[in-house]
Formats: sequence, C-alpha cells, structure tokens
Amino acid sequence: MFDIKNHRVFLRRTKYDEIHKEDLFVDNKINVFSRHLHLIDYADHYTSRKIGGKKEKTLALIKPDAVTKMGSIIEAVLDSGFVISKAKMVLLSRTEAIDFYNEHHSKSFFSDLISFMTSGPIFAMEVVGDEAVSSWRKLLGPTNSSIARSELPQSIRARFGTDGTKNAAHGSDSISSAARELEFFFPSSGGRSPKNTAKFTDCTCCVIKPHAVSEGLTGKILNAILDAGFEISAMRMFSIEKANAEEFYEIYKGVVAEFSDMIVELCSGPCIALEIRDAEAPKRFRDFCGPADPEIARHLRPRTLRACFGKNKIKNAVHCTDLPEDALLEVQYFFKILDS
Repeated sequence: MFDIKNHRVFLRRTKYDEIHKEDLFVDNKINVFSRHLHLIDYADHYTSRKIGGKKEKTLALIKPDAVTKMGSIIEAVLDSGFVISKAKMVLLSRTEAIDFYNEHHSKSFFSDLISFMTSGPIFAMEVVGDEAVSSWRKLLGPTNSSIARSELPQSIRARFGTDGTKNAAHGSDSISSAARELEFFFPSSGGRSPKNTAKFTDCTCCVIKPHAVSEGLTGKILNAILDAGFEISAMRMFSIEKANAEEFYEIYKGVVAEFSDMIVELCSGPCIALEIRDAEAPKRFRDFCGPADPEIARHLRPRTLRACFGKNKIKNAVHCTDLPEDALLEVQYFFKILDS
C-alpha cells in the first residue's frame, strides 16, 4: 500500500484479520492499522470482475409499521449475506414522501401510502451484495403481506407485514431506481436529506461498537434493547475519525487506562449510534449495559448487553453514557454535530 501524499510505502503485504472480502466494494470505508481508507475503484479489470462483478447496492427501507421489529429484520438482512454500508432512522415530511413515491402519484392507493409513510419513523439502509436489487426483493416477498404468507412464509413481508401498504419494508425495483432512491436518503453531494428522529428529551446515548457491527450482532443487540422496554428514538451508522473519537471520549482521558485502545476500536469500522429514551434513561440503560468488563459482567450481571455480546474491556459491544449530566451532550454530539 503506497501513501501518495507522503511518497512512501505505508504497508507491505501482510495478513490483516480485520478486513474481509465482503468489505471490499466501491465506496466502502475501511480501516487498516488505524488508517481510514475510502475505496473509490478497483485497481484493474481482473479484480473488478472477481470481487465486484455481481456486486450491487440497493435501498432497504423499514416502514413505520415495522420499525419496532427492525432488529429482527436487520438479522434477516445480515443472515442473507448482505452488508449494510449506510443506515439511518428518519422522519419523512409530506413533501418528501410525495417526492419519493412520485411514480405512484396517479394510483388509487397514493394518498393512503403518503399518510402511512409520514406516520412515524422509517429506517433506511444501503445494502450491498451479489445482485442485491433482485436478491433483496426476493427476501421481501410479494407486495401484499397476506399473499406473502401463503407463497413465501419466511419472507420479511410475510413475517412482519399486515397488508399491501403496511407491508414492513420497501426495496428498489431496478438498479437505476436503487441509485435514485439511495441518493434521496444518502446524498453523495452532501445535499439535504430527510431529518433524523432524535428528540433530545428523557434520553441517553448508546453506541454499538465497530467489532459488534462487524460480527453481525446489530440486530441481536437492538432486539435486546427493545425487549427490555427501551425506546430507540434515533439511530444512524457512522464512520468515526480519530479526532472525533478523541473528542467524544475526552472525559475518559487520563482516567481510564485503556483510553488509547478505546479510540482505536471506535475508529476501526462503522459504529451505530442510538438515542435511547426512558423515564430514567441514563441510569436504567447504564445498568442494562452492565460492567465495562464483559468477564465481570458475565459473573455479576449475566443478562446485560456486555455480558451477552462483549469480548473484553475494549470490545465490550456497546458504549453507554456513564454520567446522567452527559447523556444529552453525547446524544447531541452524534445527532446534531456529526449528523449536521
């Protein structure tokens, strides 16, 4: 690997277990020995053909009726071999919903569809995989959930949908539609996209750490949080730069011996930030996360998040706000500052 800016070799051929073949697709961001890299193209036609030949991106959209089941839907997405490369929870305005569904403007169901899609939060994902457009639509099943239950009972709409409108999820119907719809939710030019759903009241912050995201634990962790009675009121995937990680973890500097390793972990790949709401969110959620050391958590609090999903003190599945007075500040850091 050659550093063009500094005109020197950065890395010679070496084994690096943190990167997998599935991570190597155009526009993905990866971390190699704490260096953030943006993959902009394949180096030659052979590599493009072998790695990216069938790779596609498509929009996977969890609709308002199924947001509370997003953990199970994300599990289905990951179990089917897709990579989630971008994700965020948003709330569509009526104007945005009409724009997004403009092709259905003359249909009889259009008014009901717009009302439904603006009735609550939705969760948008960019998913990547071999022939992702058709593969995702196959996993979705027939548009009408009742028909899906008859014809494809294991499909997402069969399991989580109600009818032809409240059918749990949406998928782009072609490569060109996928490009347009992904641009709508994840504008490449830095343009305006639908606003996030953070409420900034009665809340605390949770971050699903990069190792847990990489290990495919996101859906399981979300299910555990929802099953415990917490509300996930905002959610977004971020790739954190070192300077931002140091700023976010600043209160631990000089206090926690593992500070440097915490920074490395938070920068090692995509993480997922959540706004958690509850009457006593900071205290209750911190208790639910458990001790920072998963080994101690497994002995003392075996049902906590870190006991169930953590590996060690650095890779302990989730960050949660420690001090109640910092809860709002941490939520604002992700959903006002980084999401601006």
